[in-house]
Amino acid sequence: MLVPQATPVVEMRDLTMQWGQGPVLDTVNLVMQPGERLAVVGPSGAGKSTVLRLLAGLELPTDGELHLFGEQQAYLRLDQEQPPDVRLVFQNPALLASLTVEENVGFLLMRKGLLNQKEIRERVRACLEAVGLFDLADLFPGQLSGGMQKRVSFARALIDNPDREQGSMPLLLYDEPTAGLDPVACTRIEDLIVKTTTVARGCSVVVSHVRSTIERSSERVVMLYGGKFHWSGSTEEFSKTDNPYVEQFRTGSLRGPMQPEDH
Repeated sequence: MLVPQATPVVEMRDLTMQWGQGPVLDTVNLVMQPGERLAVVGPSGAGKSTVLRLLAGLELPTDGELHLFGEQQAYLRLDQEQPPDVRLVFQNPALLASLTVEENVGFLLMRKGLLNQKEIRERVRACLEAVGLFDLADLFPGQLSGGMQKRVSFARALIDNPDREQGSMPLLLYDEPTAGLDPVACTRIEDLIVKTTTVARGCSVVVSHVRSTIERSSERVVMLYGGKFHWSGSTEEFSKTDNPYVEQFRTGSLRGPMQPEDH
């Protein structure tokens, strides 16, 4: 008996993204399966943030196709009547300073008005508890440390939209989630990426330069440089492969195929 194949969460088909005279992404192909945790790595300026913007629906490819949850993305997210469930955790927590932690986490639910105040509070408190901040709901962002603010942004990504289809799977995007954090705070956030993705019953794409974040928060890694994916493999393979692009990235060597004048 044949088992039906799951619809990929992300599928890039000969996708190109052009900025100026040269492509940032050049006819790339990528398939991401349900439940997968993926890391996109590469040097600064390689196009990693462009990948996130495309997945978040902030940009559209200039050529080729992008499919999310089996649907081709032909419109920006703001122009879609029923957009896919994609949640972006910014490098900067992007919290509203005038709102409490609870109000920040539940902002979209309050704005949509589909739930009453009690229901919103219950959902918000459950998300804050998941990131270890259940007792800080009434504080303002300015009263929190940088690491705590990041955890609030993770709680915000956990919030379930009441009109979300039953059993649907969110795609969580993390943009340099551990940039500027000390090693202990990095470990806490890396564990939280895995936990958040699991609790949300979703899949994730992490963009990061931090090796511990790449290895602890992902199951598969793709290496982006010069608009192309030069390597793809498991996180375990990433730490061992002799692929010249990955090896140079891993060791920080000045010798190798990736040179500053190229990007």
